[in-house]
Amino acid sequence: MDPCVVYLAYKYIIKKRRKRRWSVHPIDSARNLRGTYFTLHKELRRDNDKFFNYYRMSIASFDELCEKLKNTFNKDRELIQGFAFEAEEMLSMTLRYLGSGCTYTELHYSYRLGVTTASLLIPRVCVALWRTLQEECFPVPTEQRWRQIAQDFAERTNFPNCIGSIDGKHCRIIAPAHSGSLNYNYKNFFSIVLLAIADSNCCFIYIDVGSYGKESDSMVFRQCSLFRKLEEDTLHIPKPEKVAETTLPYVLVGDEAFGLTNNLMRPYPAKNLTEKRRNFNYRLSRARGKVECSFGILTNKWRILHRPMNVMEEVAVSIIKACCILHNFVRVRDGIRFEDTLTITGLHDNDRAEPEGRGRKSAYKYRDAFADYFSSPAGAVPWQNTNI
Repeated sequence: MDPCVVYLAYKYIIKKRRKRRWSVHPIDSARNLRGTYFTLHKELRRDNDKFFNYYRMSIASFDELCEKLKNTFNKDRELIQGFAFEAEEMLSMTLRYLGSGCTYTELHYSYRLGVTTASLLIPRVCVALWRTLQEECFPVPTEQRWRQIAQDFAERTNFPNCIGSIDGKHCRIIAPAHSGSLNYNYKNFFSIVLLAIADSNCCFIYIDVGSYGKESDSMVFRQCSLFRKLEEDTLHIPKPEKVAETTLPYVLVGDEAFGLTNNLMRPYPAKNLTEKRRNFNYRLSRARGKVECSFGILTNKWRILHRPMNVMEEVAVSIIKACCILHNFVRVRDGIRFEDTLTITGLHDNDRAEPEGRGRKSAYKYRDAFADYFSSPAGAVPWQNTNI
C-alpha cells in the first residue's frame, strides 16, 4: 500500500479521535462526597437487616473480613490508578459487585470511580479473599474431620459413611478471545466448570474452578487434584468399616455424570431396576441433594453468577472462587436466611451421563453392599418404599 495513503489515514484517525477533556471526570471527582461508600454505607451500618440485604453478610462478619484483608494488603491503603482506597471501601465495592451482579459501569456511577479502576480493583480483592480465607474456609480434612462429616450425613440424610456430595455446574462467561469451542458446552453457551464437594451443612469442602465448558463432570473430576490424592490414598479417608454387620467404605455421592469408584458412588442405571436398587438410588439422591442445595444458596446470595461474566477467563475464575469462599465464610457466621433458599436460575447442570463402563469390581461390590444395607432391617427407613 502507498505509504502516503497510510500516513493520511493515520492522520485522519488521530484527528477524529476524541480528545480527553478531563484527567478525572467530574462524576468521579465527587467520590469522597457522593460515592456510595461515603454516604449509603454509613447509613446501612445503623441497620443490620438492611446491611445484610445490601452486602449479603452481617456487620460483624463484614468487619471481621475487613480486618483480615487489611492484614493481607499489609498497609492502610491500596493505590490503584492513582487513587488511594481503604480496605473497607474495596470490600464494600467487591461485595456489592458479587452480591448484586451489577456491572463495572454501574459501580462507576454509584461508587464514583472509573470503569477501568473498578475492573482492576475487583479482581485484586477477589484474589485477596481467596488467599486470606483459603486455609480457614477450605482446610484439608483430617481423618477425624471425615468421620464427623460422615456422622452428620448419617444423621441428616440416613446415608452412612458419606464424606461429601459432589456435582459440577456451568458458570456462564462471554466467549474468551481465541478460545474457539473449548468453552462452548453442549447446552450451547460458553462456560467454565465449577466442580464442588459439599457437606451436609451445605458448606463446600473442596472446589475446582476453571475447566473448559465442553468437559464433562467425570472428566473434570479425573483431572483435579482431589482425584489424584484419592488414587494415591493420601487424603486420610478412614478405611471401610462395619455398619450393622455390613462392611461399607467411606464414599462421595454423585449422579450419573460420574464414574463408579471405590470412593464415589453413583446411581444404578435406570433400566430394569429391582426394588433394592431403587431404594439405593433414592437414598443416594437424598444425600446428593446437599450439593444442589449448596449451589442454590451460593447463586441466590452471590448473583454475579446469574449472568454471563464479561471478564477475562482468569478473572472469572477468581470471581467464582471468591463467591465460594464467601459462601463458607458467611454460612458459618450468619447461618442461612429464607431468601437464600429461594430457587432462582443461576448455575447450569453439567448433566451428561457417564456410561457405567467396566469399573473396578470392588466398586460394584461396595455399591451392592450399600444397596443390601438400605434394604435390611438395620438400614431401611420407614418412608423409603413410598418414595421410590
